Amino acid sequence: MPDYRRAWHPGGTYFFTVNLLQRHANDLLTQHVDVLREVVRSVRKRHPFRIHGWVVLPDHLHCVIELPPQDADFAMRWRLIKMGFSKALPRTERLSKVRAARGERGIWQRRYWEHLIRDEADFRAHMDYVHINPLKHGLVKRVADWPYSTFHRLVAEDVYPRDWAGGNEWGVGYVD
Repeated sequence: MPDYRRAWHPGGTYFFTVNLLQRHANDLLTQHVDVLREVVRSVRKRHPFRIHGWVVLPDHLHCVIELPPQDADFAMRWRLIKMGFSKALPRTERLSKVRAARGERGIWQRRYWEHLIRDEADFRAHMDYVHINPLKHGLVKRVADWPYSTFHRLVAEDVYPRDWAGGNEWGVGYVD
């Protein structure tokens, strides 16, 4: 078994990719985006974190979040988000014998990808990656056309121009 090592850094800023178990032809996250939003709000009230960037795609999500100065427990937050989302949905998914025996749902992949942001350039690259993702996956022609993203908030805050990555021109940079 691989030796998974997590970078636990109090007050750290992290990039995450979190996937549904069944990725093919699955739009569960966008179909129930309001449930996901409410669960994230609820977890943030009890266990604060700052959302720098977030995008919800049909079968996975990406985000850049920052933990409070004395807190490094992102795992607990993801456990609560995944659990809260799963509990809010009816049990319609197919379960493997292993998951059924453990009392698990068949909604999320067990693990997720996490990356501790190292510096400003790393932050910018991951913020751009979060927001370009709907375009990368062919879901829209312009980043601004994807509704489930913090891109719109960041446009309002003059972080990104509204026409950022308006077509297939990847590499358009983050605006200071």
